Amino acid sequence: MNGQPLKVLLVDDERLARAELRRLLAPHVQQSAVEIVGEAASAADAVAQIDKLRPDLLLLDVQMPGGSGFDLLAALDDAPDVIFCTAFDQYALQAFDVSALDYLQKPVQAARLATALAKVGARVRAAPSPAPRKVFIKDGERCWFVAFDDIRLLESEGNYTRVHFGTQQPLMLRSLNQLEEKLDSTLFLRANRRQIVNLAQVAQLAQNAADGLELRLLDGSLIEVSRRRAQQFKAVTGL
Repeated sequence: MNGQPLKVLLVDDERLARAELRRLLAPHVQQSAVEIVGEAASAADAVAQIDKLRPDLLLLDVQMPGGSGFDLLAALDDAPDVIFCTAFDQYALQAFDVSALDYLQKPVQAARLATALAKVGARVRAAPSPAPRKVFIKDGERCWFVAFDDIRLLESEGNYTRVHFGTQQPLMLRSLNQLEEKLDSTLFLRANRRQIVNLAQVAQLAQNAADGLELRLLDGSLIEVSRRRAQQFKAVTGL
């Protein structure tokens, strides 16, 4: 994406707020730093447009009828970068907790928006390769943006999945089967009925008594791989 304009989707339920963002973005569009690829007036509309337009960045309101900005992010399989634009300052801390690139309080100031866009541009230019895929997780009042590469283990808990990364283990409102469909099968292995493991997190492996495998992850946890899944593991890894 280096050298290409940043593809931006405006997400706000207020038409005048979207028009104001377009006005503020106009100089950046003229400089070919930004391309406004679309607008959405609700979380549901935004989900459909994100899937179709694949924006690099959302300028996202927090409080909208029918679903908040956080609800929108939680519904995505792969979240773009986000700059929150909202009149509600009580959401600031939560926004930063989810690793938003910036938080702009309405009325948005041109200089603050320019600074936020510069931050996005600097991050993109510094990246040696495309940004890693990320997923947004909301568990109660806590929220995270997590790169798939940083997830070491996914565990089924009914219609939920417990996601293990760093020292965190939040629950995500997706079934393990739903998540498996979106994961790169060369990087993630369905070890058994309840668990999917990140192969980059495997430190050691050994045969077990049931002709399956036992994987020891970098954090020391042990994962049992069923016999059928062990054959898949050997095919993927070339063992």
